[in-house]
Amino acid sequence: MDNWQTTFKQTIAAAIERSENIAAIEVGRGALARAGQLCRRHFDGNAVLVFADEAAFAAAGDVAVSALKSAGLTVDSHILPASPRPKPTVALGEDFAGRLERGVVPMALGSGVMNDLVKYAAFRRGVRYFCIATAASMDGYCSGGAPLADKGFKITIPCRPPKAILADLEVIAAAPPRMTACGYGDLAGKVAAGADWLVADALGIEPLDDIAWPLVQDNLRQLLERPEALAGGDIEATARLFAGLNICGLAMEFHGSSRPASGADHQIAHMWEMEELAHRGEPVAHGACVAIGTITVLALYDWLIGQDLTKLDIGTCVDRAPDWDMAVAQIRHHIPEQRIAERAIGEMAEKYIDGEALRSRLCDIKDAWPALRDRLTTSLMRAPDMAHHLKMAGSVYDPSHIGIGPERLKATVYSSRFIRRRYTILDLLAQTGLLDTAVRATVSKEVLDPARRPTMRGN
Repeated sequence: MDNWQTTFKQTIAAAIERSENIAAIEVGRGALARAGQLCRRHFDGNAVLVFADEAAFAAAGDVAVSALKSAGLTVDSHILPASPRPKPTVALGEDFAGRLERGVVPMALGSGVMNDLVKYAAFRRGVRYFCIATAASMDGYCSGGAPLADKGFKITIPCRPPKAILADLEVIAAAPPRMTACGYGDLAGKVAAGADWLVADALGIEPLDDIAWPLVQDNLRQLLERPEALAGGDIEATARLFAGLNICGLAMEFHGSSRPASGADHQIAHMWEMEELAHRGEPVAHGACVAIGTITVLALYDWLIGQDLTKLDIGTCVDRAPDWDMAVAQIRHHIPEQRIAERAIGEMAEKYIDGEALRSRLCDIKDAWPALRDRLTTSLMRAPDMAHHLKMAGSVYDPSHIGIGPERLKATVYSSRFIRRRYTILDLLAQTGLLDTAVRATVSKEVLDPARRPTMRGN
C-alpha cells in the first residue's frame, strides 16, 4: 500500500458497502467544513447536540459548529472538563442519554471515551449518532460496542456504531502526540489478538471469520510499518493509522464482538483500567495499557513457541487442574475487589472445564500443536521487535513507563485471565499447567527489554 488513500479506498470503502450500520466515513484535509453537509445527508431533524470535552472542542468545536449552523442546523453543546479526564462509565453514559430529546441528533466530538459514551447514550435512546473524530487514538469509532465500566467492572456493551464518521486530517495530525502513540499501541495489539484467535480456532472453540479475519490481519504488518513517521507528525502516516484503526472497528462490527481486535492484551489493559491505574497523577490511557499488554502477551508467545506441547502429560494436567471451588478461590485471591471478583466468576464459569472435557481439550492441543505452532511462528512478531516499533512510534514500551513493576505485571497476568470468557493464550497455558512457568520465564525486565537485538520472525 502506497498511502492512506489506497488503504481507505481498497479496504474501508468496500467494508462500508457491507456495513448494516455505517453509511459514511469521510476523511480528508479540511473535512471539518463539510460536517453540516454530511449531517444533513444522513440524519433527519434540524437540531444537533454536541458532546465533547474542553480539549476536543478547542481542537475542532468552533469549525464544526459553524459548519453545522451553515447547513441550517440548530446546535447546542454539552462540554465536559478536560481535566480530570471524563471516565467511560455506564453512569455517565446514562447521564448523556437523559440529555437527548426527540428529533435531536447526538454528535460525539472527540476520541475514545466521548465516542463510547455517546454511542451508549444513543443506543439507550434508540437513535443514531454522528461522530467527528479528533485523534487516531483507538479502534472504537466504527465498532459495535461501547467498553464502559459498570459499577467498577469494565464490559463491552453491544451498541450500534455511528451512522456517519468524519475525520479532518489536519485535526487528527495536530492531536497530542501521546494520543497518536496510543492509537499505534491499540493497533499493535491486533498482532497478539490475532494469535489468540488462531489458538481458539485451532482448538475448535471460536472459528476464524472469513470476513473479519482478513480485514484486520491481511494488511496489519504494512499498517504497522514506519512507526517513526508517526512520532515525527507525518500526516500521511497518521492518516494511515486512522484508516487501520477503523478497519479493525469495522471488523468488530461485522463479527458481532471484539474478538477480531481484542485478546489477552486487552484483558491486561482492562484489568488496569478497572484498577484505575494512574502514573504521575494522570490516568493511564487505554492505548498505553494495551501497548504493555501486547508486549507481555507476545513475550508469552515467544516462550510458548519454544515448547513441545505434543509431549504433554495429559493425565497429570487433568489431575492437577483446580475444581470449580478451587477456581473460585483463585479468582478471589487474585482479584481482591469483591465487585470485580463476582463478575469475573461469572465470566470464568462460561469457559471453565474439568475432567473429561479438559482431557479432550488437552488432546486437541497436542494434536493441533505442530500446525498451530507453525502458523503462530509465521504470524507473530517477537516481543522485543514490537517494543522497538512502539518506541519508534513514541509510545510506551516498558511497563515502568506506566508505573508497573514486575510483580504487579505478574499479578495482572494472573488476574486478567478471569475477567473475560474469551479463550486466549492465558487459558491455554493454565490448562496445560504451564502458566506459572511461562510467567516466571517471561515477565521480567530482561525479556521485555526493547534494547535487545530485533529478531523478526515470519513475514
